[in-house]
Amino acid sequence: MLVTDGTRARRTGIRELWDSSIGKKIAVAVSGAVLVGYVVLHMLGNLNSLYGPGGGDARVDDYAHWLRTFGEPLLPYSFVLWAVRVLLLGAVVVHITGIAQLRARSRAARGGHPARRIGRSFSSATAILTGLLLLAFIVFHILQFTTLTIDVTPLREGAVYANLYNAFQKWYFVLLYVLAVGSLGFHLKHGLWSATQTLGLDRPERNQGIRRTATALSVVVVIGFALVPILFWTGALASPSDVVAQASATPVVTR
Repeated sequence: MLVTDGTRARRTGIRELWDSSIGKKIAVAVSGAVLVGYVVLHMLGNLNSLYGPGGGDARVDDYAHWLRTFGEPLLPYSFVLWAVRVLLLGAVVVHITGIAQLRARSRAARGGHPARRIGRSFSSATAILTGLLLLAFIVFHILQFTTLTIDVTPLREGAVYANLYNAFQKWYFVLLYVLAVGSLGFHLKHGLWSATQTLGLDRPERNQGIRRTATALSVVVVIGFALVPILFWTGALASPSDVVAQASATPVVTR
């Protein structure tokens, strides 16, 4: 295959950018921005659960079906969904690889001496820990609600509302998800602030506003995600079986 000088130069440029520390920081920031965008959209999609079972046709079920059929008939079934999944996987790989390599360089530059922790916020000091917890949780979340492999509670393909309801009748799943989104909040707050520094957006006169915005977005995301398991567990959201029972008990009026 013919490789032009321009193509070779672009590859060299990308490689040189990745090999530099600032290039890795930019890659971490950009990949993080992709993941933040997905987190916000995923939270908004999850909130469709708050509409309840909908008389047996839950809005969150319709939303999940729409994600798979989006783009038809121009695009194959689930094409856009899988494209997003591939993009997210790439972003996760770049994000983790960049952070791991930056930490290795920092450790080597210090000659093995521990890093100074003066003035670091809690979200900054725990960023690696919350990141690892989130990675483990993502794997668990996929196995539970995407592949339906972890079937401690009844799970059925396409029955998103029923699957969520059944899972969040178990207090330990509710606790796990609330703790996970709490970790997400701290990680998100640190990531947003760190990204603004990497991309050169921070300025003394607007840093306080950036920090407040990062905190506010993190709180909104945490509340948005945590609402779903808590409302299911407390009974604020109706059981799908109750809706079916009510529909069966409704008398049919004939004229």
